[in-house]
Amino acid sequence: MKFAWIMAEGVDWDTKKGIITTALESGMDTVVDFENVHDIMKLGNIRIVSDTDDSDIILVGRNGEGDGTLKIPVDLSESKDLAAVNGFKRKGKTVTYYIEISSKKHEELAREIGRVADYMILVGSDWKIIPLENIIADLQKEDVKLVAAVPDYEESKLALETLEHGTDGILLYTSDLNQIKKVAALIEKIESENYDLVPATVTQIRPVGSGDRVCIDTCSMMQVGEGMLIGSYSKGLFLVHSESLESEYVASRPFRINAGPVHAYVMTPNNKTKYLSEIETGDEVLTVDKEGNTKLTIVGRVKIEKRPLMLIEAEFEGVKIKTLLQNAETIRLVGEDGTPISVADLKIGDKVMIYLDKGARHFGMSIEESIIEK
Repeated sequence: MKFAWIMAEGVDWDTKKGIITTALESGMDTVVDFENVHDIMKLGNIRIVSDTDDSDIILVGRNGEGDGTLKIPVDLSESKDLAAVNGFKRKGKTVTYYIEISSKKHEELAREIGRVADYMILVGSDWKIIPLENIIADLQKEDVKLVAAVPDYEESKLALETLEHGTDGILLYTSDLNQIKKVAALIEKIESENYDLVPATVTQIRPVGSGDRVCIDTCSMMQVGEGMLIGSYSKGLFLVHSESLESEYVASRPFRINAGPVHAYVMTPNNKTKYLSEIETGDEVLTVDKEGNTKLTIVGRVKIEKRPLMLIEAEFEGVKIKTLLQNAETIRLVGEDGTPISVADLKIGDKVMIYLDKGARHFGMSIEESIIEK
């Protein structure tokens, strides 16, 4: 998962406060700082990276071998920075190593300490010529997360996409609030998932009696065409539309998905599913549009109530899937053209958007295994 940290050194407190507040509001919850640590803690639930023992992540290398203040020993096992990182790790601390890549020796030291540290901040004057690819390739099997220090959106994009995998994150040092917002949007875009939706033909519609139905109220406003992937079968999920449309019976509730009964699956980040009965406040789910683009959404609350249900079956290229939804005109699926279709108006032969998974699922994770669902 890609991430962004923020640093605003060398500015007055009021300016720094504005930078950090903007970063926090944009989803960046980690600040690298050496001057105003305790003041920053008052701004919100922020993770601090600094060189003090009470930091959430302890930084080693600044004013040491990492920034060239100390000479790197020929034998890297004698490195004072390596010893410091090992010392903090033995105390159970989370450690990031800071290093300016200005020579081949610094690159070698980065690779050595990268096998021990939790994070490593890589600083370079120009990532187009600094051998970032070498460090990424050498450390990609290690647990360390690589963080490139960058001044703007363009270099953020370059670092995050280098060698396809890119760095795990970036440390953005800027006083430009627009750059912070652009980088935050970039991270969100990179992290978003896409699902190949296909139009399935409705083959069966019938009422089945009452059951415990789940409504998911999110912390985000959904637009027309957006919903969640939900269904009774792990191999195939329906795009169930949000309640973002007005009705003659109820007002629009664009934050809500009337999802279905407690047994059904809902898609969550990283192509995992959960039962609707498991979803609760603070969980992460995915909202999905008709093109299969996703957004990570936080659950605000879940309501479970007994309601009349109807069964819906659809078929795509010989594969049939089913789901149950509340029997009410405000519940909608998404048609082939992106138009929401109320279950009250749904007819056999209509086409609705679904997602078909090639594998089975084990504890919500997609696996390559044969499974029969009916």
